[in-house]
Amino acid sequence: MGYHAAAAAATSFLAPLSCYITSSSSNQLRLKPSLLPLKHVKQQQPHFVSVSSVKFSKAKTRATLDEKEKDPLLVQDQEQQQQLSKEVEESVKVLKNAAKTRKVPAEEILSAFSVIEKAKINPSGFLETLGGMESPGRTWMLIFTAEKKLKGGRYVPLTAVQRFDAAAMRIENGVFLGPIGFLTFEGRFSWKKRILSFIFEKIRVKIGPFNPLEISLGQNEDRDPSTKDPFFIWFYIDEEIAVARGRSGGTAFWCRCRRVTT
Repeated sequence: MGYHAAAAAATSFLAPLSCYITSSSSNQLRLKPSLLPLKHVKQQQPHFVSVSSVKFSKAKTRATLDEKEKDPLLVQDQEQQQQLSKEVEESVKVLKNAAKTRKVPAEEILSAFSVIEKAKINPSGFLETLGGMESPGRTWMLIFTAEKKLKGGRYVPLTAVQRFDAAAMRIENGVFLGPIGFLTFEGRFSWKKRILSFIFEKIRVKIGPFNPLEISLGQNEDRDPSTKDPFFIWFYIDEEIAVARGRSGGTAFWCRCRRVTT
C-alpha cells in the first residue's frame, strides 16, 4: 500500500439586586427652637466669584463627549461579537449532545459546524488541549464527518480513534474492531497556527489473537510535515470535543475518549 493511499484511507475515517434606603429617626428630624438670646452676627461683604477663575473639569467634559461620540461601527462590531459568542456556545452544546446521544439530526450538526468555522476562534491553546503536555498524549473518537462545503454528513459507525501526542509531536489514527483486530497508522506531525500537518510512517495490523504486523511506509526522511501533506485545520478544541476540516475539504468532530489498546 502506497503512502498517499494509506493517508487517504486514514483521513477518510474520520441576584437579582435589592436596594434600600435607610431613613433617619423621626426624633433626629424634629427641629427645636433655640431659647438662647440672639447674638450679634458680624456682617460680611458678599464674595463674588469671577467666572474666569472657575476651573472646569476637562477630563469629565471629554469623557462626556467621548460617550456621545462612540464610533457606531465599533459598537456594532462588539454587538456582533457578543452574538457570535452566544451562537458558538449553542453550537458547541449541539455537538456535545450529538456525541453523547448520536441522535441529533445531521442538519443541526452541519449548522453548528458552519457557525464554529466562521467564528475564527483564537487557536493559541488548541495544541496543548488536543495533545496534552506529556506522552502518550490524548485520544479522540471520531463522531461525525461532513462532506465538502457541508452539503451532507453522517455519524461514523465504527470505532475510529486518533491519538495526538503534543510532547513528541506524534499522531496515530486507528480503526478498532474489538476481538476481530485493528488497523492503525502512526507518524509525526507539525503545528502552525491552527494547521496540523502529518506524515504517516508505518501501519500496524492486528487480526484476532495474533501479534500485530508492522509495515513501514518508507516516510522516515528528516523533514517536517507541511500543507503538501495531509493536514487538519482546527476550528474548535476544548476538553471534550474538537472540530476540524481535512485536506479534502470535509469537516468532522471528535469527542475525548480513553486510549484504545486492543
